[in-house]
Amino acid sequence: MTSSFLEFLENFYIKYGSFIPLSETDVLEYLKNKGNSDLSNKLMNRYRAGLASAPVAGFMVMYNKHTLSLEDLSTLEEQNWLNDQIINMYGELIMEATQHKVHFFNSFFHKKLVAKGYDGVKRWTKKVDLFSKWLLLIPIHLEIHWSLVTVTMATKTISYYDSQGIVFRHTTDNIMKYLQSEAREKKQAAFQKGWKITIIKGIPQQKNDSDCGVFVLEYCRRLSVKQPLLFSQEDMPRIRKRIYKELCDCRLND
Repeated sequence: MTSSFLEFLENFYIKYGSFIPLSETDVLEYLKNKGNSDLSNKLMNRYRAGLASAPVAGFMVMYNKHTLSLEDLSTLEEQNWLNDQIINMYGELIMEATQHKVHFFNSFFHKKLVAKGYDGVKRWTKKVDLFSKWLLLIPIHLEIHWSLVTVTMATKTISYYDSQGIVFRHTTDNIMKYLQSEAREKKQAAFQKGWKITIIKGIPQQKNDSDCGVFVLEYCRRLSVKQPLLFSQEDMPRIRKRIYKELCDCRLND
């Protein structure tokens, strides 16, 4: 039993590059499948020793144009701040999972739009018809905080989501002007006017200074499949582990 459990730990370690995403639930599920749901102290100690192991040297995840190193993935550990690489690859997985009916903008998009104006980002949608999507997801990175702007095409609604209840009104104004310019460029008369902006209240809020990126990704994931935003700060450790696994598996888990 012990040797097969060690094999389970070893396989997990090789697959995910570290034990960061390993949860007690994973271990209990494994033991239950093996017909032993009693977690002996000996096995539990092996599990905890496993968590202390150093990550696999040179571990990488490559998917489409994205490359994640263990350094990137380790931003999902405990209270770390997520980086752009994690945000952007997860956005790619969301697009794949929705058969590209949802478009996720690169996390550098808004910054470039502010710095260079519409002409600076015009080429970003050269091969994308935004107006054929049902939802646009635009992560906004302002200094040390992540928030989210969404666009629902059917109702021409720009919505703002923030896990600390902060409202940066200029971000939604920037996106509205961008969409009007894009509509002119792509000759989409119906989308050149009639936009409305809404600030979404009563959504899950973070209770620390480190989980804003995780909240944004969970908003994105749930909104993209029309699921209610039913999660809280207490779910963050579990969600961080799930995101880590999904990135390594290169697909969203059911």
